[in-house]
Amino acid sequence: MVERLYDTQKVGSSILPGRTRDMPKRFERRKEDFICAHCGAEVKGNGYTNHCPECLWSKHVDVNPGDRAATCGGIMKPFSYEKKGKEISIVHRCTKCGVERRVKSVEDDDFEKIIALGL
Repeated sequence: MVERLYDTQKVGSSILPGRTRDMPKRFERRKEDFICAHCGAEVKGNGYTNHCPECLWSKHVDVNPGDRAATCGGIMKPFSYEKKGKEISIVHRCTKCGVERRVKSVEDDDFEKIIALGL
């Protein structure tokens, strides 16, 4: 039987630090390939892929990263970026419901398009 893993998964005989037994896991890694709903690019997923590296658009499918629990299904338009140290996050806004999310940029992203978003 395969058990769904949570941050409360026991390690040895103890619970992971900072977690309680009822706190669900905040991230689920899902290795999924997809076709971008905005530009049609074929995107090869690596388990952390959450946006198209060609056009930077995403899809509103998660409540928490990887859970696929969002019922909206709208497409997420990149409209800005944030830089903290060496890390760059792309800021998306759902074109259907307006929710905003920040996602880390990755090496495959079109850096020129990220910079063109402006701060």
